Amino acid sequence: MAKQGTLRTFLEYAAARSVLSALGRLPAPAAYGVGRGMGKIAYLLARDLRRTGTTNLRLAFPEKSDEERTQLLRECFDSLGRELGLFSQMASRSRDELKQLIEVRGWENLEAAVAEHGQKLVLYTGHLGAWELTSFGFSMLGHSFTFIVRRIDNPRIEKMVDSVRTKFGNTTIDKLSAARSMYRILRTGEISLGLLPDLNTLEDEAMFIHFFGVPAATTFLVSKMALRTQTPIVPVFSPWVAETGKYLIDVEPLISVETTGDEEADVRRVTTEITRRVENQIRQYPGQWLWIHKRWKTRPPGEPPIY
Repeated sequence: MAKQGTLRTFLEYAAARSVLSALGRLPAPAAYGVGRGMGKIAYLLARDLRRTGTTNLRLAFPEKSDEERTQLLRECFDSLGRELGLFSQMASRSRDELKQLIEVRGWENLEAAVAEHGQKLVLYTGHLGAWELTSFGFSMLGHSFTFIVRRIDNPRIEKMVDSVRTKFGNTTIDKLSAARSMYRILRTGEISLGLLPDLNTLEDEAMFIHFFGVPAATTFLVSKMALRTQTPIVPVFSPWVAETGKYLIDVEPLISVETTGDEEADVRRVTTEITRRVENQIRQYPGQWLWIHKRWKTRPPGEPPIY
C-alpha cells in the first residue's frame, strides 16, 4: 500500500511538472491559450463543479439570463486555465521578462502605506483572475511578504509550487498552523502578511456578511488581527484585462483599522468593507472569480442548505 501511495505521488508530480514545463517553454500568449483550452475541457468534464457554479451564479446574479450565467461559468474555467498558463511563465521567466506580462495600478497606495507604517501591513486578495500573481508580483516588484497557503496534499507538487511562490523572496505559512504565526509576524512589524478571506468559513470562525446580497460565512480573523495589532489592510487584485492582453496588479487604497472601543462592531465594519472590495472587483470582472467554490455552504442557524 505504501508503494502504491509513493507511485501515485510520483506519477501526479511527473504529470504536473510535465504540463508546467511544456507550458513554460511557450510564449506567454500561447501558454495562456493552451491553458484556456485545458479549462474548456475541464468545464465539459466537471459536472459537479458546474452544478456548484450554476447555483452560485443564480444567487449572485438573479437578474441575468441562464445563457448569461452559463457564459460566466465558462469564463470561470477559462480564467483558471489562463492562470495555469501564467503560473508556467512565473516558473520559467526572468524578472524582466515577467514585468512585460503585467501592468500595475495604484502602486502609490502601497508606497504611501509603507511610508507611514513600514512593512507592517496586511495585504489581502480574492480568488479572482490570477490570485497567485498578487503575492508573486509584489515580490517581483521588490516588496516580498509572508502569506498563508493551503499546502497541496502531494508533497512533491507542493515543493514545486512553493519554489515558484517564493522565487523572489516571499515566505509561505501553512494555513493549518498559521494563527500564532500571523500575530507574531505583525507584532514584529518587519514584514507584511498576505491572506485570502473570500472563501466559505466554518461557523465558529466566521460572521455572516452579505456577499452579493446573500449572507456568507466570512472569516473575522483578518479584521480582528488587524484591529488588535493596529495594522492597516491593503486590498490587491490581479484580474486579466482583455483590452491590454495583460494581467493587472491593482492596489486599492488601504482600509482603516481605527477602533471605537466596541470590538465586535469594529470587526464587523472592517470585515464588511473587506468583503465589499472583493465583490466590487468581481462585478468588474464577473467571469474571473472562483464560482465553482461553495461560498454559501455554511448557513446561518435555521437556514436550509443551499447546495
